[in-house]
Amino acid sequence: MGAGYDKDAVRDVLDKALAEGRDSLTAPEGRRVCEAYGIPTPGEGLASTADDAVRLAAELGGKVVLKIVSPDILHKTEAGGVKVGVSGDGDVRAAFDEIVANAKAYNADAAIDGVQVQQMLSGGQEVIIGATTDPTFGKVVIFGLGGVLVEVLKDVTFRLAPVDSPTAHSMLDGIQAAEVLKGARGAEPADADALAEIITRLSDLVTDFPRIREFDLNPVFARPDGASAADVRILLDAEEPAEPVRYSQEEILATMNRMMRPNAVAVIGASAENGKIGNSVMKNLINGGYAGEIYPINPKADEILGKKAYKSIGDVPGEVDVAVFAVPAKFVPQALREVGEKNVPAAVLIPSGFGETGNHELQDEIVKIGREHGVRLLGPNIYGYYYTPQNLCATFCTPYDVKGGVALTSQSGGIGMAILGFSRTTKTGVSAIVGLGNKADLDEDDLLTYFEQDDDTKVVAMHLEDLKDGRAFVEAAQRITKKKPVIVLKAGRTAMGARAAGSHTGALAGDDQVYDDILRQSGVVRAYSLNDMLEFARGVPVLPTPKGDNVVIITGAGGSGVLLSDAVVDNGMALMEIPPDLDEAFRKFIPPFGAAGNPIDITGGEPPSTYEATIRLGLEDDRIHALILGYWHTIVTPPMVFAELTARVVAEAREKGIEKPVVASLAGDVEVEEASTYLYDHGIVAYPYTTEKPVAVLGAKYRWARSAGLI
Repeated sequence: MGAGYDKDAVRDVLDKALAEGRDSLTAPEGRRVCEAYGIPTPGEGLASTADDAVRLAAELGGKVVLKIVSPDILHKTEAGGVKVGVSGDGDVRAAFDEIVANAKAYNADAAIDGVQVQQMLSGGQEVIIGATTDPTFGKVVIFGLGGVLVEVLKDVTFRLAPVDSPTAHSMLDGIQAAEVLKGARGAEPADADALAEIITRLSDLVTDFPRIREFDLNPVFARPDGASAADVRILLDAEEPAEPVRYSQEEILATMNRMMRPNAVAVIGASAENGKIGNSVMKNLINGGYAGEIYPINPKADEILGKKAYKSIGDVPGEVDVAVFAVPAKFVPQALREVGEKNVPAAVLIPSGFGETGNHELQDEIVKIGREHGVRLLGPNIYGYYYTPQNLCATFCTPYDVKGGVALTSQSGGIGMAILGFSRTTKTGVSAIVGLGNKADLDEDDLLTYFEQDDDTKVVAMHLEDLKDGRAFVEAAQRITKKKPVIVLKAGRTAMGARAAGSHTGALAGDDQVYDDILRQSGVVRAYSLNDMLEFARGVPVLPTPKGDNVVIITGAGGSGVLLSDAVVDNGMALMEIPPDLDEAFRKFIPPFGAAGNPIDITGGEPPSTYEATIRLGLEDDRIHALILGYWHTIVTPPMVFAELTARVVAEAREKGIEKPVVASLAGDVEVEEASTYLYDHGIVAYPYTTEKPVAVLGAKYRWARSAGLI
């Protein structure tokens, strides 16, 4: 893209408006901007008199639309400044006079540039194409059904600008009413290429000119033979948007590697007194088995927990890789300066009393000190962090030592403790648990950059309330999710705020919908509850990656089969249409009153051999890509018998190189709990008393595999 764009023309229009102190463009100015970027608009002209209007209407031919042009009247319809479907000299003249009179009555002081006479567009589907400046993600492009419908249904979708052509086409498919554009009920389909072209051009425009705060094309008439924007509305920012501070991947890794794999840790505010945070941090570092140097810093102690204490970090011999702060907030700035003078690359700020309590000045001060001295800050207001490959428990919470491939992060300390407890009780192997707190400096994209290249981390799960720099997050997420799944629990579902009120595009950009679409664009798997986030983090790495979309349910209970089928659809998967030869093969193992098809209902009274034969067939037929098992507790096939035979059949298949995801839902008495644990331990994601949870974990695996381009 970019060929043929007339940037100078746009710059001239924007400079003129900004020089006049305006934060919006008139409709003719908006049209000039569109023309400069090849965005089609209807024929039009500006009439200063009724005679001009008559002449322009005759040149344009057919019906016309007349609109007041005034920098002081943003809402033209409200001011009685629009007349639609006017034709004939007399009617055009009368419409001109009425519009001008209405405008003067609406705002006697309004500067009136004239009346825009525009060819009337009709036919086709009305859509909205726009862009807004989101506080988290910057320039965001919007597409949806236009006209009156957009305000009622809010059926819109969002992407980060700029977008390329495939992304623009994905937006057309991303709304619920996508079928309307494809020609529902015999109508001709809209020209998808023309719409995608407008989306990409508009996205390039707002990227090239950050001062454009909002851009509405509504409605755009999408016809079978093209698309054209009937109305253009452009709002400007008085100031150039501030660019966030960003670090290169190399700079991030240089800090993160020393923070996560330190040779020496200093504890600022270390204490020998039980119950003090500085005491807990010291105990966790020592008792957790960290093998590097531990330097307690305390001006009033000679030694703490058997370690020589130093009055200041400046007194410590040799290098220090990370300083963990356990002093009250008011002492942090001075101690941080000393840490900076010692050339320590990372500071872990446990203390609270900063931005979260309204003390933004203190938080701004420590960020400034960190930047001046080249110290990256984790926190403040956190529980610390764990990194199990180094036996590192730099936290005041309980130690954690079940090693594995799951890295978990949280913005909240309480959620961090929930992560800890869940991981322990489910024996989830963890590589890291990191608190982010106020995110004064280090945030999710720094951690993703580290975990992307960390061989000890196989999956990342993140609880977040907001993103400090949405674009940096998306860039990091798009890289890592090609290799490793990232699961995100986004807390908080608030609207963008009053500033957006009264504007189509701004009001549509409800906070959560923007997050939802852009998280999907970044390749992460979104969880909608804490338990889902934790279960996805635990289960997704256990399951092999499916090689295709054909999901088959084998169940001993018809009722479970129905609920499992619903869950498959709810989680964005599809049940396989079973071909006749495969149907016949399954029928050989099923009693006459059972049901082949999909779900395959083997009925409840079947012996272990029926489960075994059908599961084996499901694994060995290449056309089937994933299996969902619905078990029903019976005397004929008790829970542990089912669990052991299933684990054995899956293990035998894996020895033959057959790697398929298998999940199981177990219905029965309490014995199904032990059976589920046994299955999970053998690589089969299994849950008692729920049909939804195992299918949701499988759905999460599928969502990641699709976003990574593996299916």
